[in-house]
Amino acid sequence: MVRPEKLAALKERMEALGIREQDLEESFVRGSGRGGQKVNKTNNCVYLRHTPTGIAVKCHADRSRELNRFLARRELCDAVEQMQTGRCAARARVIQRMRKQKDRRRRRRSTPTPSPPDSE
Repeated sequence: MVRPEKLAALKERMEALGIREQDLEESFVRGSGRGGQKVNKTNNCVYLRHTPTGIAVKCHADRSRELNRFLARRELCDAVEQMQTGRCAARARVIQRMRKQKDRRRRRRSTPTPSPPDSE
């Protein structure tokens, strides 16, 4: 269940980006993957298409259809924002965090460990 505050914030963001509910084509398709019989038998995967821009988003992050609808709209907002401004602030933060983590791992791997001295 999505909290009303989050729904209100998403609605404001959609209005700011010029995304109207009338411009969205929404359909539900069968999900796949983990989750068992419930996931494989119900249409809880959300396919959302913004007709003016042609951007399409498919979201199947959860078993709940309502949560997937919310997440799909949020992803659509990210995609439209990226198209309009050339970047998406939230996505840029996630990418930056992943890049830092990969750099730390790479440095740890590439640093040679000193070999023990020969005991002769």
